[in-house]
Amino acid sequence: MKSGILGGTFDPVHLGHLAVAEEACRYLNMNEVVFIPAGRPYFKSSSSISSAEHRVNMLNLAIADKPYFKISLMEIKRPGPSYAVDTLAKMKRQLGTGDELFFIMGWDSLLSLPQWQEPQRLLKLCRLVAAPRPGYPRPDISLLEKDLPGIAERTVVMDQPWIDISATDIRQRVRQGLPIDDLVPRAVALYIRQKRLYKVKP
Repeated sequence: MKSGILGGTFDPVHLGHLAVAEEACRYLNMNEVVFIPAGRPYFKSSSSISSAEHRVNMLNLAIADKPYFKISLMEIKRPGPSYAVDTLAKMKRQLGTGDELFFIMGWDSLLSLPQWQEPQRLLKLCRLVAAPRPGYPRPDISLLEKDLPGIAERTVVMDQPWIDISATDIRQRVRQGLPIDDLVPRAVALYIRQKRLYKVKP
């Protein structure tokens, strides 16, 4: 069993997230990819992100026709800030003997990994899968090796997909009344319109 983990605020989930999950799944022949929406990301104010209910509803709509994509609410249910290492440790305990865990991230996140919470422990829990992030260089694993010995043999760097979509830009487009139908799944775009998400509050 090969399980991929893709975390994020998913505010909103967009076609870039789905393309990365699809490519990682194909590239490494995974059985599933589990999307884990953040509860209280340690790097963001809880007031700056949409409610967990909306973010989970959008994820459910986005993956409805993909049985190999799943959602875990463990970070939303966990009190306090969310750290990837805690999530991965819990996921690891749920796996069977011989099962593999892959943590999917962007090139930019991989470059900042030495600053994460317990990065060396994180490396022992899973293999890393780094996907392209427009505007960031392809990571030089040999440089990261100096700060995190062993990372080279635990990391796969992908060169696809190359999709420049940002949740921040999507929210901005909604505020400006611009279309987002080519950036998110159709059902997600409809949900955002129906719930009037990302509109400037009066």
